[in-house]
This record gives sequence, structure tokens and C-alpha cells, in this order.
Amino acid sequence: MNGNASMSGEIISAGEPLPRIRSATALDGRQVAIVWRDGGRKTVDLAPALGSRRIYIPLRRDDSLFQTLRVSEYGDAIEWDGGLDFSAAWIDRLPAVDFGNADFRDAMSRLGLTLDGMAAQLEISRRLVADYRKDKPIPRHIALATRYLVEHGAGHP
Repeated sequence: MNGNASMSGEIISAGEPLPRIRSATALDGRQVAIVWRDGGRKTVDLAPALGSRRIYIPLRRDDSLFQTLRVSEYGDAIEWDGGLDFSAAWIDRLPAVDFGNADFRDAMSRLGLTLDGMAAQLEISRRLVADYRKDKPIPRHIALATRYLVEHGAGHP
């Protein structure tokens, strides 16, 4: 028999279970607050995705249609009137809208970077890195770049 499984009663692992959504709430600015069945919470910005495909033009333009947001029967997607939807697996991969100073400090710690190292990775000044570690609001592009560094295991330059 080829492959990793056999008929002798071995357990076959197929990876992580698919994410399931418990509830979703439409927010201003085409953002959606998601509550996962495992209890996790995340607010995502769908505006970039809605702008990427012609099929989503109605959701970009019609606030009342966006407010018809609901969770699919099995929790595997969010959907709107008119047959428009996004899968839970896709939403799970989106970055959360919220990224604060504690998240920035945690990212630096996970990456093992100093102020100079983080400044080099983000191509910003050391002073800005110090400010983001304290209490300066973190711009979206810095938050996204920092998340990218963490997810792709970037380290010292």
C-alpha cells in the first residue's frame, strides 16, 4: 500500500480543523467583527477584498446590502443577500484590524529584534520603533509589515 496510511487502524491526520464562525457583525467602513466558535474574536477590513472583484460591486456601494451580513448555516462562511459570500477559511487568514503597541512589542520579542534590528527590517527610524513600542499609534502599513515579518519568520537583517 502506498502513502502514509494503512488499514491497520492507524489514525490519519488531515491537518487543522477548518475555522467556524459563531457570529458576525457588520461595522462601519466595510469592517466585520467575527466571533469564532472556539471563542476567538477578530475584526477584519473587507474593503480591499470588496474592491478586488467586480462581483462585490454591490457590497461596495450599498450600505443596506452590507448590513444584511449573516453567518452561513454551518458557520463556514459569511454571506449577504444576493448570494455573495466569503469563506471562514479565507477570513481567518485576513489580518485583524486592531494592532496596538503591545502587539508591536510582542512581535519584536518573537522576532528577537532590537530597536535597530526592527528599524532595519521595517526601513523606518529607530526613534519611530521606540515610539511604537511605547504609545504612538501604529499606522496600518507598519502593522501589516510587522505581521508579515512575524508570519514569515524574518529575523536579523
